Amino acid sequence: MRAADVDLTVEELAGRVGVPTSTVRMYQSKGLLHAPRRVGRVARYDSSHLERLEVVQRLQDRGFSLASISELLSAREQGATVADLLALPGGPEDWVPLGLRDIRLMIKPKGLRPALLRKATQLGLIRWRRGRPQARRWALTSGLRVAELDIPPSEVLDQIVRLRAHTDQIAADFGDIFERTLWPRIQADSTETDQLDRVRALLEELTGLAEGVVVSALRESVRHLAEEFAERHELLPAEGERPTWLERPIPVLNERLLESTENDLAAVDKFLAADHAPE
Repeated sequence: MRAADVDLTVEELAGRVGVPTSTVRMYQSKGLLHAPRRVGRVARYDSSHLERLEVVQRLQDRGFSLASISELLSAREQGATVADLLALPGGPEDWVPLGLRDIRLMIKPKGLRPALLRKATQLGLIRWRRGRPQARRWALTSGLRVAELDIPPSEVLDQIVRLRAHTDQIAADFGDIFERTLWPRIQADSTETDQLDRVRALLEELTGLAEGVVVSALRESVRHLAEEFAERHELLPAEGERPTWLERPIPVLNERLLESTENDLAAVDKFLAADHAPE
């Protein structure tokens, strides 16, 4: 571990990282490196400057522009997550205020217990800002619908816990694909002007691909579930049986409904003539 009391001049700091002193000063002027401590007229740098300088150099070596590095570092210092930095779906704009009226609509008074709100908070469905709750937009919409269907919120949260185990594994699988196939290409092309936009675009594309696969697979699973449900509750005839409604004659539409009128034909002729008229 680097000692916390490292005390370096600008020349010593630059020498540690292997860059000219002018580069250190340039980073400082662009806000990439925080101001040093002053001892008289001499600037003194500590381990935090050394660590920051190494991060900047590492990102530059991987093809990130100084503007992107500044964006990453500034956002990180303000508490943004990696997903926020990469502008992945579900970011800060996905949160909406959760009023007491919303909570009462979703949870009956007798079921409104602290344990339920704590569980929703732990699952990331609710967060607290200055003592007030906010909810994921989709969670609020779904929660209100669940309440209309009179499904106990505790059962829904239990299901989300089980579901997250599956989605975490799906995310890990697609993350593995990204790391094995796409990330090496990004690193290999580190001579490009900026890599941050490439990473964002590829992760966004990967997210869309994952969502498409998961939604399609879920739809197929629900189709199979519907068949099993219908069979289990005898909602459909047994295999080989013909439902009685098949024996009924199919009503035939009055042919007049399908016949073209003279007005219709005239409209067609007028449309075609206009379409081929010289401009």
